[in-house]
Amino acid sequence: MAARRPSKTLDTPVTSFAELGVPGPLVAALGRAGITAPFPIQAATLPDALAGRDVLGRGRTGSGKTYAFAIPVLARLAASKTPRRPGRPRSLILAPTRELATQIEATIAPLAEALSLRTQTVFGGVSARPQVTALRAGVDIMIACPGRLADHVSTGQASLDAVEITVLDEADHMADLGFLPVVRRLLDRTPAGTQRLLFSATLDAGVDVLVRRYLSSPVTHSVDSATSPVAAMTHHVLQVRHDDRLPVLIDLAAAPGRTLVFTRTKRGAKRLTSQLVASGIPAVELHGNLAQNARTRNLAAFSTGDARTLVATDIAARGIHVDDVTLVIHADPPAEHKAYLHRSGRTARAGASGTVVTLMTDDQVADVRDLTRQAGIKPTITPLRPGHALLAELAPGERRFTAPPVRSAASGDASGRAGSAESAWSGRDGSGRGGSGRDGSGRGGSGRAGAGRAGAGHDGSVRAGAGREGAGRGESGRDGTARGGSGRHRSARRGTSQTGSEQSESGRTPQETSNPARSAAAFSAGSRLGSRGRR
Repeated sequence: MAARRPSKTLDTPVTSFAELGVPGPLVAALGRAGITAPFPIQAATLPDALAGRDVLGRGRTGSGKTYAFAIPVLARLAASKTPRRPGRPRSLILAPTRELATQIEATIAPLAEALSLRTQTVFGGVSARPQVTALRAGVDIMIACPGRLADHVSTGQASLDAVEITVLDEADHMADLGFLPVVRRLLDRTPAGTQRLLFSATLDAGVDVLVRRYLSSPVTHSVDSATSPVAAMTHHVLQVRHDDRLPVLIDLAAAPGRTLVFTRTKRGAKRLTSQLVASGIPAVELHGNLAQNARTRNLAAFSTGDARTLVATDIAARGIHVDDVTLVIHADPPAEHKAYLHRSGRTARAGASGTVVTLMTDDQVADVRDLTRQAGIKPTITPLRPGHALLAELAPGERRFTAPPVRSAASGDASGRAGSAESAWSGRDGSGRGGSGRDGSGRGGSGRAGAGRAGAGHDGSVRAGAGREGAGRGESGRDGTARGGSGRHRSARRGTSQTGSEQSESGRTPQETSNPARSAAAFSAGSRLGSRGRR
């Protein structure tokens, strides 16, 4: 491959897509979508991409990269006379996560429809049959995650020999997730000499291998690096006691506006969501243990405002765009600085302002200091307790609370908000905790006094459990449903942990031990024990 060519410098500011060479029908379609003025990375990359050159675009999250590659793809396919053929998509966009693939498709679909082009997403966690049906009917733009696409290629349902233009979005994140071997196998199946666009926040060693192997004399455009400061984003570190972390978090999340809370583990996200819901905060969870329909439903609830707070693992740190996220909270400080920057990038997007808060305990001071230094951030550090005046400054507005999901003392059903997790930790009275199943349904465990607390499923439905004398723990079945156990000393056969410690995001998730003192203590203890892991 030839060496990369330097990017060109625009002599005068570009104020319209037409000036960049975007075809008239596509300019009109963009205008109908409310997209009228290009962002810097779009202004920088579009002239080269529209001219058919390979492009390497580097810019931090939220810089407008989706339209930077979507417009050249649409323009090229609209101008091409090649017909759609069964099982042979005309363009390929690779993305690291299902959520990002879905959002890319949502961005492109209205423009594609205006140009009579078909789009299709391909990813795991959902039935493959609709994807196969769409591929057989012919697809112009396929937005895919590497794993499921590789499955379709291996079974002969998809062939990449007709791809005219290929895009790799969030290439550095694909490298972090270990997708590069699969990505290379897929790119090897695309025709040599066709146009390729690669967009990444950073250019690590793994990404550089892709650039050198698959991009031909790429023009490089670096608008913002991953560590570029965002003027409209303010960073605060709140030094709190372990027992104060949950009350402080509840205070911030109860303010108006959308709040995105990050935890290190799936288990931590589930438990914290249930604690927020029990405290009157409409919250939903997003992590890798959820089925795809639950992930989609919860993200939609957060986007529409039905849930003001989203509690997520790093699955939401890259590529997820929700308008008007005013506050990002690192409930668990991330393990490394790139994760901090990508998490924080969910606010202050596209010129908007935002606030980033990290909760730090005394034993985390050294780690957080190193984290912010490596990220190039100089946060304001404030030791505080619940009720501190700074909390109202960071998240202004009247605190609002809603009634938590109803918990029946006997048999009967109760309804919770969409995506609410298992009920809060059980108390000293021996009341049982609801189990959450893989299919999202939960049944309450029985308590010493006969009162069962309802378990909330991922779809928000809950069933109350009624108990006899004796404390019960939920027993988890193979089908993912949890049933209440009876008897003072009976414990679950599956999924019971004697230590209550958390597994990492990529590992298994044992149940908590019974009778922790209270939710705040459980949240603090879980964060101390939470291991580092992937989404």
